[in-house]
Amino acid sequence: MNNPAYENRELSWLRFNQRVLEEAQSQNVPLLERLSFTAIFQSNMDEFFRVRVGKLLRKIKESPDSKDSISKMTSQEQLHQIFDTVRTLTPARDAAYHEIMGELRSYGLEQVTMQTATENELSMLAEWFKREVRPLAMPIIVDKGKALPFFRDRALYVVLLLESKSGVRMGIVPITDQYPRMIRLDKGGRFILSEDVIQAHAHLLFRNSVVIDSTVMRLTRSASIEYEALGDMATGHPRNDMETLLQMRKRLPVIRMELSETFCAPALQFLCKQMKLKDTQVFYVKAPLDLSFVYECKNLVSDPVLQYERFSPQTSASVSPRRAMFTQIRKHDILLNYPYESIRSFLRLLDEAADDPAVMRISITLYRMARDSRVVAALCEAAGRGKEVIALTELRARFDEEGNIHWAKVLEQAGVKVIYGPEGYKVHSKLLLIERKMRGKTEYFTQIGTGNYNERTAAIYTDYCLMTADPQIGMEAVSVFASLLENKLPDAQENLLVAPHGLQNRLLEMMDEQIHLANNGLPAYIAMRMNGLCDKEIMQKLIEASCAGVKIDLLVRGICCLLPEQEGLTENITIKSIVGRYLEHARVYIFGIGEDAKVYLGSADCMPRNTVRRVEVCAPVKDAALRKRLTDEFQLQFNDPVKARVRKADGDYLLPESRSDMVDSQSALYARACQRAENTAK
Repeated sequence: MNNPAYENRELSWLRFNQRVLEEAQSQNVPLLERLSFTAIFQSNMDEFFRVRVGKLLRKIKESPDSKDSISKMTSQEQLHQIFDTVRTLTPARDAAYHEIMGELRSYGLEQVTMQTATENELSMLAEWFKREVRPLAMPIIVDKGKALPFFRDRALYVVLLLESKSGVRMGIVPITDQYPRMIRLDKGGRFILSEDVIQAHAHLLFRNSVVIDSTVMRLTRSASIEYEALGDMATGHPRNDMETLLQMRKRLPVIRMELSETFCAPALQFLCKQMKLKDTQVFYVKAPLDLSFVYECKNLVSDPVLQYERFSPQTSASVSPRRAMFTQIRKHDILLNYPYESIRSFLRLLDEAADDPAVMRISITLYRMARDSRVVAALCEAAGRGKEVIALTELRARFDEEGNIHWAKVLEQAGVKVIYGPEGYKVHSKLLLIERKMRGKTEYFTQIGTGNYNERTAAIYTDYCLMTADPQIGMEAVSVFASLLENKLPDAQENLLVAPHGLQNRLLEMMDEQIHLANNGLPAYIAMRMNGLCDKEIMQKLIEASCAGVKIDLLVRGICCLLPEQEGLTENITIKSIVGRYLEHARVYIFGIGEDAKVYLGSADCMPRNTVRRVEVCAPVKDAALRKRLTDEFQLQFNDPVKARVRKADGDYLLPESRSDMVDSQSALYARACQRAENTAK
């Protein structure tokens, strides 16, 4: 029987993307930032279709009667509700886009169409097509009985229905990156999109044909593929196998068709039949089919009112620029909060480790790295100086596989020992261990983070970075890396929570401790901050805790399969979500109140893929001052009067009734970082 306190995972994710869309619709968000949120919404939806919808379609073929373990919905039932919801959200996004572009006209930014362009501009665009497109275009003719060409994932195509003496046929013009997507019409902010120009002039590419109908098309291919798909092609070498898998992924089935406008029914039916698409998988879009260009709009207008106030990451008040990082960490644990505090202090630690003759070994887990990674540069420098450097590079980080293959090669060429982890388990942990030997004694410096070793995301994701010289944590990190070196799963540890064997069970035990307190009439409290919640074991324990009278506060940015305010089940659970300027990415777990509270941070969400199907590491925060800081910052965010949406019993999220004089928690955390830095400077 379905538990009324649970919601389907996929439908919960769609609620999350609706919250992203609300930022695009909000009058309290600057216009260019609202425009960016329309593109973020689209990018999120693309990934959702490629991964989750692709997986559901695969499940229908492999096991049509299988049901989701949480909601008890079949894959077909889930798809039906997904498509219905997307048909509601997409027009809302389109309306938001056009509203924003309409308001931006008064600031000099205007998207022009072939209908609104001036005569001079039309002449210029005709010349542009003749000069830039016509010589390079590779138009494709599809006659009756001829197979369609291969369509690239998420690429744009102009599709035409043509009539000639030989009959009706189809013409296809790929929109390539050989020419700019945005065509500037003046030195200001007037522009037109290349697909509009090409669609208007495409008839010139098909001689002796009359255009009956035309549309712009964008197709989404599934990206849902597992290692098992390699079959006999598997070589056993992780990097070679991943390269083969990536080539296979490019040719997975089309699962969604987006069109800029309606298209002749027989022609559309032909396309769908060829691609094995149902009518439910076709979506008409009134905004541009690919919104990635909107980020460039910030370069076309300069009025500061159109963007967020610029925040510069502060140097942590806990870090002195005049003393070595090892000396400072040895004295006390250091906690950084990105992006309010700069990642530079962590990069300093790596650079100093590379340069320090006392450092013997550096071990690190790498999941997603920046394009021009200073982290990789420091590791290569350390290896070049004769230090032993071990880098576990996770090749299965979805959609970052090619980058990670590249960095694995760079690291190997520099002399770094690159490993890939236990078969069948992603290593998602953010763990760094530096082993240093002084006067015959080994000391350990361990860093545990909630986010990737990525300088770019450290500027736009909120994450914590804990650096400690605690010998117990250091020795346990040694044990974790020793197992990974042998391609084995790490054992459970005493201090660190290490998945898959020692994380979920430990969280359940700490929740049991709070249940015991509540049953004995003592104050009991659980607070969790994460990206996603759908681990059924943990949700069942949260319900048990709620029934026992434990007060539970959950701050869940994305997927949340638990419903609050369900009578007799979740009445003591409050769930909130923050979607704002920065992507909330930190994971923090708090059990208890005051000085006795246990506080952990790490890379794991409360999702089965994290708790039992990946290698994850969460660390206890032993320093009392840092525990208090984390607890205070959790409460600051949980009580955010502007952005903390409250989840209701029906699953909807409601924004608080904020006033213009109220400050959101992200701005407040930045102000705190600035104040701490200012006080230190004095």
